[in-house]
Amino acid sequence: MGKSSHLEYVIRVIDAMSVYKVRQPVLRGGKPIESCVFEGDDLETTIHVGVFVAGELVAVSSFLKNKHDKVLSECQYQLRGMAVLESFQNKGLGSIMLNYGEQLLKNKLTGVIWCNAREVALNFYKKQGYTIVGEPFNIKNIGLHYTMKKKLT
Repeated sequence: MGKSSHLEYVIRVIDAMSVYKVRQPVLRGGKPIESCVFEGDDLETTIHVGVFVAGELVAVSSFLKNKHDKVLSECQYQLRGMAVLESFQNKGLGSIMLNYGEQLLKNKLTGVIWCNAREVALNFYKKQGYTIVGEPFNIKNIGLHYTMKKKLT
C-alpha cells in the first residue's frame, strides 16, 4: 500500500474491461461507454494499470505496444487513456501511475514511451520528463493534442 497526499492506495495491473468505467466520465463525458474502447485495448502486449482507493478504482492508464513515425526506437509503447476521477485529481495519482507503468516497460526493455497529450495536460507530462515531438494537432470532438515522448533506457 502506497501513500500519496495522505491517500492510502493500491496500484496494480488490471484487465481492459475495468478501465472503461474511469475513462468514460473523465475522457468521454456524455458519450457512450463504447467511445472508451480503444483499438489495441485487448492485445496481449497491452498493459492496463489501475489505482484503487478504499477498494474503488479511481485512476487508470493503458500502455500499448505501438510505433510512432516521429519516435526513433525499436521498442516503444504508447500511453493511452490516462484518467483520474475528478474527486481524486491533483493528489499525485497520475504521477504514481505513470511511474509504475514506466517501470513495467523498462522491465520489458522498452526504449521510449510516447503519448498524444491534451493541451491541458502538457505541464503534467513536462514535469514527468516528457518532451514535445512535432506540431500540435486536433482530434475531432476532443481537441488540441501534442505528441510527447520520454526515453526510458
